[in-house]
Amino acid sequence: MAVDNFMEIQIPHQKHYHGSYFPLVLSPSSASFTISSFTRAIEAQKPLLDSLILKSGAVLFRGFPVDAASDFNDVVESFGFEEFPYVGGAAPRTRVVGRVFTANESPPDQKIPFHHELAQVPEFPAKLFFYCEVEPTSGGETPIVLSHVVYEKVKVKYPEFVQRLEEQGLIYTRILGEDDDPSSPIGRGWKSTFLTDDKRIAEERAAKLGMKVEWLNDGVKTVMGPIPAIKYDEVRQRKIWFNSMVAAYTGWEDARNDPVKAVTFGDGTPLPADIIYDCLRILEEESVAIPWQKGDVLLIDNWAVLHSRRPFLPPRRVLASLCR
Repeated sequence: MAVDNFMEIQIPHQKHYHGSYFPLVLSPSSASFTISSFTRAIEAQKPLLDSLILKSGAVLFRGFPVDAASDFNDVVESFGFEEFPYVGGAAPRTRVVGRVFTANESPPDQKIPFHHELAQVPEFPAKLFFYCEVEPTSGGETPIVLSHVVYEKVKVKYPEFVQRLEEQGLIYTRILGEDDDPSSPIGRGWKSTFLTDDKRIAEERAAKLGMKVEWLNDGVKTVMGPIPAIKYDEVRQRKIWFNSMVAAYTGWEDARNDPVKAVTFGDGTPLPADIIYDCLRILEEESVAIPWQKGDVLLIDNWAVLHSRRPFLPPRRVLASLCR
């Protein structure tokens, strides 16, 4: 496919589902691209790009002149999506410029398990952008997987478990310190989680999310749920594995948090460890992990795709932006 400024290419690691590549990969149709011609092309071809993200679930823009965080911010702005504030999330992040943040800043030797962004709270972004400013020495991929494929495979293997998830949903529990803990993959403190240092305002923002809070001596315990573990994608008319169950059960671990207690069925009973770890295996098997190259921009539909992060050898700098 070649349309005006964009050319579809195939690269190693892609998967093929029902006549479409996952992710779809677009490159410039000419070598004379500048960042301003790239952003103009996005604005001019927005309906085409919307249709591609709807069909594939993820689009990787490779080979475009996105050389700095400010360029990435311009790319995000050119799509015209409304910014989504990162409230209620667990990952430690730092604002870089405009609508651009660092991706999860947890240590490089730690793996971040598969999740839909902010699936553990009722309000979540519809679109996610990732940008590779500095490519890793090795590792550090951001594997992605189609949510409806995961749902279908888990349902075939564990129909009673999936039925219980659909009926009861999940409860997520997390203990937050006051300040961010960069040594933890879920080390976002309550002040940056709720974007305030006022406990009363934090309580109001938690209540708006439907989150219960219990103040502790050195932090706060947050309880969210029951909230749905399976959602229905109205646009694509299919059920999706929209939760952070595997991520919480296998990865929400630090000095304050026990991952086994971090997520339970909606009635508070423990989840079956053997099934959770088999779900993790299914996620890994169905995922695509494309090595980052400097300048890559990955656009993900958060309704269609889960993402994760593999451990890496520094340096690596991947930035992110969340949109409604």
